[in-house]
Amino acid sequence: MTIVDRASRLLVVALAWAGMVFLTLPLVIIVATSFTETEFLQFPPSGFTLRWYWRFLEDGSYLASIWTSVAIAGLATAIAVVIGVLVALVIARSDIRGRKVVNTLFISPLILPTIVIGAALLQYANALGFARSFSALVIGHTVIVVPYVLRTVLASLERFDQSLEEASYDLGGNAISTFFLITLPIIKPGMVAGALFAFIISWINVELSIFNATAEIMPIPVKLFNYVQYAVDPMLAALSAATIYVAILAVIVLDMLVGIDRVAASQK
Repeated sequence: MTIVDRASRLLVVALAWAGMVFLTLPLVIIVATSFTETEFLQFPPSGFTLRWYWRFLEDGSYLASIWTSVAIAGLATAIAVVIGVLVALVIARSDIRGRKVVNTLFISPLILPTIVIGAALLQYANALGFARSFSALVIGHTVIVVPYVLRTVLASLERFDQSLEEASYDLGGNAISTFFLITLPIIKPGMVAGALFAFIISWINVELSIFNATAEIMPIPVKLFNYVQYAVDPMLAALSAATIYVAILAVIVLDMLVGIDRVAASQK
């Protein structure tokens, strides 16, 4: 290995670590600040206390917002997985015309600003009589997270050996048994990865939710947005840290169910 090759490798490693630090440092600061004993945000934190966590846990409205976000993200993710897998199978396997149009249609929420989708959903739901409701929030979140499931499942299907399905049919399997016994286990890493992305995107969404939330149905990101307009104290950091913990928990669950390495390999 020449000196130039070594220098290039060291440069790439240094840039990778710099990018990792740049992305994770704000999260570390938020989590650390949530334990400070001062009445204001301070980093490094002064002392160690859990009272800011207890303060929002004692407030039923924050717990209700957390459960609302969990319910919305969970339902939106489940619906998006079903839609994403079915659409991916149509795009990857069928010979119908307009497959690219279908793909573009379902991917379009990635192109449109989320705030535009939220405003459009408010007008659409208002015309049908269910505006600013739990159903409207679930539908809106499903729309914005379907593309993540669709893209990861399509990536898995591109590496799929269709001769395995043909062998299943030759052995007497039907379409349903072949899907659940052959296709689903193989595309599972991509499906779970898409579900993880979908859940996190739904969990942190503010722009769409703020148009359709109410005082009774308020996801935690909207609750945080409203709170920060009137107060900036360590409880805000504790609330933000709690959302980070949920995201980390989702990654841990993904690793336990499928394995991070396997998911990453399925997307290459």
